[in-house]
Amino acid sequence: MQKERYYYLIELQFLGFRYSGWQKQPGQKTIESMLLKTLKFVLPERKFKILGAGRTDAKVSALHAAFELFLDDAPLNDLIEFKALFNRNLPPDIRITSILSVDKDFNVIQHSKEKEYVYLFSYGQKNHPFSAPFIANIQDDLDLELMTKATGLFVGNHDFRNYTTRHQENTNSNRSIKSCVIQENTILKANFFPEKSYALHIVSEGFMRYQVRMIMGALILLGKGELSLNDIEESLKPETVFLLSYVAPGSGLLLNRLDFQ
Repeated sequence: MQKERYYYLIELQFLGFRYSGWQKQPGQKTIESMLLKTLKFVLPERKFKILGAGRTDAKVSALHAAFELFLDDAPLNDLIEFKALFNRNLPPDIRITSILSVDKDFNVIQHSKEKEYVYLFSYGQKNHPFSAPFIANIQDDLDLELMTKATGLFVGNHDFRNYTTRHQENTNSNRSIKSCVIQENTILKANFFPEKSYALHIVSEGFMRYQVRMIMGALILLGKGELSLNDIEESLKPETVFLLSYVAPGSGLLLNRLDFQ
């Protein structure tokens, strides 16, 4: 007899600074492994599995992430009560923000419509140490005006083979970037943050591994005078082999928004 299965979309926030990314890995502390450990405690003797909407790298944070919970045999009786129980048993740097019952046709990966990543950074003087989990600190001077101008080059459909790691020939590296801008940081504030900090906002249906961090890395090199606008234009052509010498640190990156169909 086939077991009854129940499906839930769970949204969460996390500070990724002490984690080795989302995906469960042997001997590593990850967001997924912490969620599984906590679910085993709050759902004793229950059979379940989870599926994340995407994977984040080490030290990357999220203001809006999500995963799907597949639970066998019996439903959750009270979603509000279960959310409170889940949060009480999670570490303080992970928080469940909502739990919603969905049907079996929902797929947390396939129904992800749009993602917005934000990369927070400052430049010039060294930041207060407490800023380290949130803002990448570039101690060189940067040409912010030129970097802002260059963000428009990434908008539209491009071959981003030069902006990912471990690219294989059969991998489709074409991605469509809907928006890419640099603004003053209004996402996070703290009294130990630098007087001014900045945010790269980038929106797409999906991203490849390290793509946003490598885009940010190219913009930083541009701002330091080590790349030109022409270099970035050339890097987006499929016939160009372009080896970036710098990948922006994971600690400046956060998943800011995740929209579902």
